[in-house]
Amino acid sequence: MNTVNAMKLEGQRVLVTGATSGIGRACAMRLHREGATVLLAGRRQDRLDALVKELGARCHTAALDIRDHEAVEALARAETTGEIDVLVNSAGLALGLDPVHQASLDDWDTMIDTNCKGLVHATRAFVPGMIARGRGHVVHIGSVAGTYPYPAGHVYGATKAFVHQFSQAMKSDLAGTGVRVTCVEPGMVETEFSVVRFQGNEDRAKKVYGGMTPLSPDDIADIVHFAVTRPAHVNLNVIEVMPSAQGFGPFLVKRSP
Repeated sequence: MNTVNAMKLEGQRVLVTGATSGIGRACAMRLHREGATVLLAGRRQDRLDALVKELGARCHTAALDIRDHEAVEALARAETTGEIDVLVNSAGLALGLDPVHQASLDDWDTMIDTNCKGLVHATRAFVPGMIARGRGHVVHIGSVAGTYPYPAGHVYGATKAFVHQFSQAMKSDLAGTGVRVTCVEPGMVETEFSVVRFQGNEDRAKKVYGGMTPLSPDDIADIVHFAVTRPAHVNLNVIEVMPSAQGFGPFLVKRSP
């Protein structure tokens, strides 16, 4: 790989949402290791404190819920936040596996508020500064669920389809501004994702990844690092990635008895 023109992360400030677990945490660790100063946003103060202790210098935290739009806007205005060069929108979740006619409306609202509204509010808060400086990179963590439907994936998949389309439209809006946009769309990644979806049932969550090797959060962090260190004239629009054991399901056909 030709790395002559690769961008360096030293001196850059990176904001990662959903940084207290899974892909967000792995991205924070990787980008910090590569020299970035990281600002980590997440709901769990104890985990943020543990990250500061582990990473030490060049690590700052902000305890907030991405659904709290006023808190996100306040973070963007805070002098201590500084200029954000890279925004990694990783906060997101899936809840429930009931069919659409039995699913929880509260679960739907939580997914929409987090995966869609939280992401767009964070984007709106930090992109104007990037445009003013003529540089920056926004990375959205999407999902293959936004492209390939599966039973009971209705609202979660719809939120990730939103992330995909929002990313593509952003790319159109920001062409020529120096601000890049990338949507990373993973398949099966072993994180707390399934534990959250199954309301803390770890045994059920483990069965999701039984008999196969899923992607790891570090795999996705490696891809994010690659995307944000490409030369400034290179924009990776969409990166879809699955474990080698995962494929595309057949068409669903319900047959009469």
